[in-house]
Amino acid sequence: MNKKFNVAGLCVPQKHYMIDLNDRLIQIREMVAEGAYFTINRARQYGKTTMLHALTSFLKSEYLVVSMDFQKLGAAKFENENIFSLTFASYFLEEISMEISRSSAWENECNQIQTLCRQKDSSYTLYELFKNINKICSVSSKPVVLMVDEVDSAANNQVFLDFLAQLRNYYLEREAKGTVTFQSVILAGVYDVKSLKSKIRPRDEQKTNSPWNIAADFDIDMSFSSQDISGMLKSYESDHHTGMNIPQIADLLYAYTSGYPFLVSRLCKLIDEKIAGSVDFPSKNDAWTKNGFLAAVRALLAEENTLFESLDNKLIDFPELKQMLKELLLLGKPIETIPGDLGIRMAHMFGFVTVQNGFVHVANRIFETRLYNGFLAEESRNSEISQLALEEKNGIIKNGQLDIDKLIRKFVEHYTELFGDYNETFLEDDGRRIFLLYIRPIINGTGNYYIETRTRNHRRTDLILDFRGQQTIIELKIWRGNEYNSRGEQQLSEYLDYYHLKKGYMISFNFNKKKQTGIHEIVLGDKLLVEAVV
Repeated sequence: MNKKFNVAGLCVPQKHYMIDLNDRLIQIREMVAEGAYFTINRARQYGKTTMLHALTSFLKSEYLVVSMDFQKLGAAKFENENIFSLTFASYFLEEISMEISRSSAWENECNQIQTLCRQKDSSYTLYELFKNINKICSVSSKPVVLMVDEVDSAANNQVFLDFLAQLRNYYLEREAKGTVTFQSVILAGVYDVKSLKSKIRPRDEQKTNSPWNIAADFDIDMSFSSQDISGMLKSYESDHHTGMNIPQIADLLYAYTSGYPFLVSRLCKLIDEKIAGSVDFPSKNDAWTKNGFLAAVRALLAEENTLFESLDNKLIDFPELKQMLKELLLLGKPIETIPGDLGIRMAHMFGFVTVQNGFVHVANRIFETRLYNGFLAEESRNSEISQLALEEKNGIIKNGQLDIDKLIRKFVEHYTELFGDYNETFLEDDGRRIFLLYIRPIINGTGNYYIETRTRNHRRTDLILDFRGQQTIIELKIWRGNEYNSRGEQQLSEYLDYYHLKKGYMISFNFNKKKQTGIHEIVLGDKLLVEAVV
């Protein structure tokens, strides 16, 4: 069977190209051996289910692993304590059915529970459920580990809180009295169960969920490193012999995705199944190159997928999150992390942002560009400068290539025409947004751009423009005197070295009344810098 890159559901080593999970599994096994109860809360499509599946196999020689999925139960099963308890008991027995036949002690205990479930005993509660489970744990030949996937599907129910409370109580009894219960409990979902806001009926009050405060921190990195990605690509290369430069492609995948599992696998799948065989990249050898990778990035950003839909929905559900991201991206406003800030905590939990040195950053280039595209699209329909750019498009793209010099020249003309009389405060805040509104309709569908996060701030932004494999660096900055400008020129020159380029561009938003607008060239060593002053 030919292996594939998988982005839908569970990844299976025999069917799919995967990273090596062994190191992570060893770390989780250590937590289980310590008797930890914990939550694997990561963003959508971050490999949680695949990790649990691999963990089940990894632990089974030492532990009896009971693996459950709350999504299978359905909302109706959480209607009340009795229904949930009977359903959970039945599901639990189903998962250990292979073990029941091997132990007479188990068989007696399990038969009693099965009778109660068949009779739908109306007096069966969480208390009785946990008494039965603890008896099973006490007669088991191996310590019992409970794993529950998709706990988010139950999170808005009082019964779920009561279930967590029982787990907590028996955990405490295990530590204080030696009560035999689960060796370890692992819950998986997007939300951090320790701080989940849950609706409590019948009063419709909002309450912070605390019955899971015994949970250990789960700090294991589930993102893919460049080394992880290289290992996966080596497996692919041994099957297909494309001649790809594995370290280069792995580094590119990491640079654009920051190791987000779905994005890495999706880009690989696009290269393998869509880019390879296209007009520009006839073979897999052609596709597994830097230009083939950039083509896959363009294809990814142009598609709708479940991860992007989730991102869009969260922006609708949490307007404060959307506003924060707009300020961060379009205005270059630094967002400092504040303990207890719900918006930042939610953004981090959903995987949209990371926190570095006390400040918020969008999690990866793909998300960043997707967000830019969405925010700018909302404005471009009614933006005069976007309409002017659209009219110039045919003259700026020649023979399939982007004429950057002409693009810059036309931007200066249109910017001066439209915004020459606006006040400094407006232009200082919106200069970069206006430039992005200008270039987007010109490159849309054929090119992409992203902001280099290492240099983005309120005063300076480095824009990397990718058009059909041609990369260009354009620095956007606020003029702050000749000395500041000279430093910016030197920084841009150094940045061109990093990208192995000889020519770069600067757009300076200058608010000096005696400024000289226009375009001039600066030679720095072997570099040519084209500066536009507006």
